[in-house]
Amino acid sequence: MLENFDYLNWIAIIVAALAYFALGALWYSKVLFANRWIADLKLDVNDPDAKKGMGMMFGGSLVLMFVQCLAIGILAGRLGISGAGWMSGLKLGAFTGACFCSAQIGINYLYEKKPFSLFLINAGYAVVGNIIAGIIICSWG
Repeated sequence: MLENFDYLNWIAIIVAALAYFALGALWYSKVLFANRWIADLKLDVNDPDAKKGMGMMFGGSLVLMFVQCLAIGILAGRLGISGAGWMSGLKLGAFTGACFCSAQIGINYLYEKKPFSLFLINAGYAVVGNIIAGIIICSWG
């Protein structure tokens, strides 16, 4: 079965997933959007239960980011743009981030009646993360 994926650059996919994860550390930090994100979600950061399960959340996030990067790698390979350079990766990442990730986040937030500012933070993270992943994957082809 893995021979069906022999065209993938697994190192690029792993590095892309790690870069996506690292972006999250910055994106949701106080340097960027943590305060607004916390306010929009109405989180009580002083609640001792708020930190329970963080290892599972971070580990699960990394696995899911790997899945996203794998999908970007598969699309890049099937579209013939692996190794085509950073601009192809930027376009692929922007397309997948906006059309798949952000659209789904937006649909959920409409029904959940979440604030638009929260959509901008989370969808923005998805788009930028996909762009970074796309650039890495398409540059390393």
